[in-house]
Amino acid sequence: MITDLRLQHFRSYDDDSFEFQPGVNIIVGPNASGKTNLLEAILVLAAGSSYRVSDAELVQRDQPWARLDSHDSNDHDRTMKIVLDPRPTKTFEFGGKVIRRLSLKDKLPVVLFEPNHLQLLAGSPEQRRQYLDDLLEQTEAGYGQLRREYKRILAQRNSLLKQPALMAHGQLFAWNIRLSEAAGHIVRARSRLTAALNDHLSSLYSDLSHSSTHVQLAYACRFTPDNYQTQLLKKLESDLVLDQARGFTGSGPHREDLLVTFDNQPAALSASRGESRTAVLALKILELDMLRAARDISPILLLDDVFSELDGARRRALTSYLRDYQTFITTTDADVVIQNFTETCHVIALGG
Repeated sequence: MITDLRLQHFRSYDDDSFEFQPGVNIIVGPNASGKTNLLEAILVLAAGSSYRVSDAELVQRDQPWARLDSHDSNDHDRTMKIVLDPRPTKTFEFGGKVIRRLSLKDKLPVVLFEPNHLQLLAGSPEQRRQYLDDLLEQTEAGYGQLRREYKRILAQRNSLLKQPALMAHGQLFAWNIRLSEAAGHIVRARSRLTAALNDHLSSLYSDLSHSSTHVQLAYACRFTPDNYQTQLLKKLESDLVLDQARGFTGSGPHREDLLVTFDNQPAALSASRGESRTAVLALKILELDMLRAARDISPILLLDDVFSELDGARRRALTSYLRDYQTFITTTDADVVIQNFTETCHVIALGG
């Protein structure tokens, strides 16, 4: 649990400090008052990076550095610094050590729920791949490194595909092997996670919606997970001319999708707006449960202007799951949020 936070030259904050409570913290203020920036600061301290911008953009305009300082309920301190000289350099300090990148054990488990997530089912496959990968990065040691390595290998292969065929062909096979190997690990991890989510998704959806609709996830990959590496390698070789013609790699986990069905019908075609939002809400609740189980720590929940996007029934359903988590909710209308809590909540008012 985070008890306090100081922001210096971070986004819209020059030098401001805030105190937080263990339960629900409501951050209220008009648009452009810094609500999302405050939520973003908590996320950067916990997870290591922003979900919106690059490190350089976290530094207040015309300032050479930014800094975040916080304490937790055990009075442990946690600091993040970004220095723009000559290029953005980010460091973290806690427990008497300074590091440049947070490993899984260094991160605080955190779940973000923001308006774009409400489009998870109807949005692009990239959104759903990112949902799986972000959760895996918080629950499986080494997945973040694997994810970055796959992107690096893919970028190198795509660069070679744009070179003259005779020059690139001899080098491509080595990159095909590396890409296939990393891809196999990613696909098996995504498939395991999908199966784990499936164990509870439909029953939780029924509890939230009071309906008997069966909701199911399926990780749609072109090859079987157990033999993915071998089969992808063959596909990369057979599609070499095609990939060179289009200038990018057409097969692999970067092209796959997480399918969601309602009573065996694709969600994008059959689910109403309300049904889709209930399913996304269920996934976010499962995300909380899985993080707590994997890390043995209650995650922090960040709700960025999403409470008002849910109707009364879904607000009440979400509220019933918040009691075990430190929660931060941004809103322009505190009354809309406060009326859903019978217990006390802490209000942080921001000016215009």
